[in-house]
Amino acid sequence: MKALTFTLATASLALVSYSASSADDAPHVRLATTTSTYHSGLLDYLLPQFEKDTGYKVDVIAAGTGKALKMGENGDVDLVMTHAPKAEANFVEKGYGVLPRKLMYNDFVIVGPHSDPAKIGEQKDVADVFKSIANMNATFVSRGDDSGTHKKEKGIWQQTKIEPNFGGYRSVGQGMGPTLNMANEMQGYTMTDRGTWLAYNNKLDLEVLFQGDKKLFNPYQVILVNPERYPSINYQGAKEFSDWLVNPKGQKLINDFKLNGKQLFVANANEK
Repeated sequence: MKALTFTLATASLALVSYSASSADDAPHVRLATTTSTYHSGLLDYLLPQFEKDTGYKVDVIAAGTGKALKMGENGDVDLVMTHAPKAEANFVEKGYGVLPRKLMYNDFVIVGPHSDPAKIGEQKDVADVFKSIANMNATFVSRGDDSGTHKKEKGIWQQTKIEPNFGGYRSVGQGMGPTLNMANEMQGYTMTDRGTWLAYNNKLDLEVLFQGDKKLFNPYQVILVNPERYPSINYQGAKEFSDWLVNPKGQKLINDFKLNGKQLFVANANEK
């Protein structure tokens, strides 16, 4: 497999170039996606196979969903792969994106120290989990980066009617991996997508303390940038990548991707 080069632009924005060298004449597709698809290892798994099948090279910019969609709005990428349904619908409605497609899903979980000082493991609803953390003034580390995970977290706080400004609340403006590391160092709580958790949990002294609430469902879509707005984008290559992801081979590869024997994502392009 050709060498993988990785450049970290900021703590929450990473550019991954899946090209062999600057002399590589293969056509490129620019993908803006979430840090969860990068940190989980899913793209390292999928992209070499796509490139082998099609000849395209994929340049990946991994950021929070908000930043990824903004890059799509600016025509800086050819397609986006994100997980914030309301923001994605707005992206399409405003004419920035076309051909939105279901791709896969996993879920969010709340992780924290084994001692569970806020006793969130006893709760039945994620809103009650957040209330317990705030009422105990326990440490909660938020991504604070306008990512899909951060948007989901803010929605839960709105349900609780609690403003997340209590003493233990830490908004760090980082991706999911660094946020998990900070929560581990502070022995605090955080909300994470399951895929990134499974990629990191062996390195952390934390555990999943709450899961399973339907409010924590985490769907991903792939959306093409509108070529009528940005004629210079590689729409053909972007559509070929989107088609490959949602067709049987791509969907099977997503389902087959495992870490430590556990499936990270469930493909659902064919669900109504």
